[in-house]
Amino acid sequence: MAAENSKQFWKRSAKLPGSIQPVYGAQHPPLDPRLTKNFIKERSKVHTVPLKNKKASSFHEFARNTSDAWDIGDDEEEDFSSPSFQTVNSKVALATAAQVLENHSKLRVKPERSQSTTSDVPAGYKVIKSSSDAQLSRNSSDTCLRNPLHKQQSLPLRPIIPLVARISDQNASGAPPMTVREKTRLEKFRQLLSSHNTDLDELRKCSWPGVPREVRPITWRLLSGYLPANTERRKLTLQRKREEYFGFIEQYYDSRNEEHHQDTYRQIHIDIPRTNPLIPLFQQPLVQEIFERILFIWAIRHPASGYVQGINDLVTPFFVVFLSEYVEEDVENFDVTNLSQDMLRSIEADSFWCMSKLLDGIQDNYTFAQPGIQKKVKALEELVSRIDEQVHNHFRRYEVEYLQFAFRWMNNLLMRELPLRCTIRLWDTYQSEPEGFSHFHLYVCAAFLIKWRKEILDEEDFQRQVLVDQRISRGFSSLPEGSPHAATKPTYDTLGQ
Repeated sequence: MAAENSKQFWKRSAKLPGSIQPVYGAQHPPLDPRLTKNFIKERSKVHTVPLKNKKASSFHEFARNTSDAWDIGDDEEEDFSSPSFQTVNSKVALATAAQVLENHSKLRVKPERSQSTTSDVPAGYKVIKSSSDAQLSRNSSDTCLRNPLHKQQSLPLRPIIPLVARISDQNASGAPPMTVREKTRLEKFRQLLSSHNTDLDELRKCSWPGVPREVRPITWRLLSGYLPANTERRKLTLQRKREEYFGFIEQYYDSRNEEHHQDTYRQIHIDIPRTNPLIPLFQQPLVQEIFERILFIWAIRHPASGYVQGINDLVTPFFVVFLSEYVEEDVENFDVTNLSQDMLRSIEADSFWCMSKLLDGIQDNYTFAQPGIQKKVKALEELVSRIDEQVHNHFRRYEVEYLQFAFRWMNNLLMRELPLRCTIRLWDTYQSEPEGFSHFHLYVCAAFLIKWRKEILDEEDFQRQVLVDQRISRGFSSLPEGSPHAATKPTYDTLGQ
């Protein structure tokens, strides 16, 4: 009964191992299905050998005696015992085979060769290899010589994904098109910003989950308090503040060479080349000159703190955001000498004033003995003790002080730990909070500790524990993906929008 069912199956199915199927393409015409089936029948009669009497001695011998062309036919209901199987027309079969070989040989010829290879094919050539075997041998021996197969190889190229996240990859050139949600949010921002008196509370609410790149410059100016909410006053305010800043340049910048300012200027001059050294934008001499002027003028106007290492990092987000207002291409490799003098002056002045507004809220971080940082580190310790007592007790058990790893988090606002693009996204939320840089920042730092709690709790040695905390700091730039709505969760999805 089983043998009978098996026989009926092979009668019903056309998907036989070794069956020749019509091949459609630009290189050769399809075979007549009836001729193909007749050829199968005739070949099976001539070359049929009982499997029990002939056994393949090797895989290659097996491959030579097996035809494994891919099946692309739909005639599953054909009966191989029907009278439609007639004697194959050998002339048609040989002519078709010769045509296929001729077309294939043309593809293997180098472009500079003029002679044809069809003369190399014997007149009575008999094909004994399967179609897939011939295709594999041709591909392996002539990969570098064949020409494109036009439509058959018109597959889309895979996009090249950069290994390093760029600071201008949000809705920039080459980015995927905006979603409906993103377009809706952008339109809402534009309506808020174009109203006669911008509702700052509503603007903060919309900015908390991230500000669209197209409107980030003006949004940051408003949220930092640099621009007024009234649209009629903005132009005059910008003009006045920019002129005021360059008035400071004329008044104070020449004093950088005086003896009582030399130490300040020398420290600024040393620190600026260290600012984001891997980003070409910040290694341009013109950009470094701009940073020197911004930092020196701020230090002169704030003698209580003066310049402190770490303040140089706080200029970079503002500079990049205001530069993006004039540049649509890749910001980190942009040559600023291509901008006009007026554009550069506007970027410089706006960066100075917005950085000054930020530092006004955290200036005690940089005064003598840096009391602001010590208070914030203590507040972080109390916060962690409330939300994760196990981590807090683990630090105490191994005598790890929060100041040993959190000082830099407060001094640089995590800018040494996060990629610049993530810092810019994080500052969208900071500026949406009333005291984002002084208070909300503590919750972000606490979220990082909770995120890496497993690595912290796994260490049971003081020195190794400190090393883990330092690795956590360095590991912020390779954080896993997570929910885009968890603002305090350290993820690229959250920080990089």
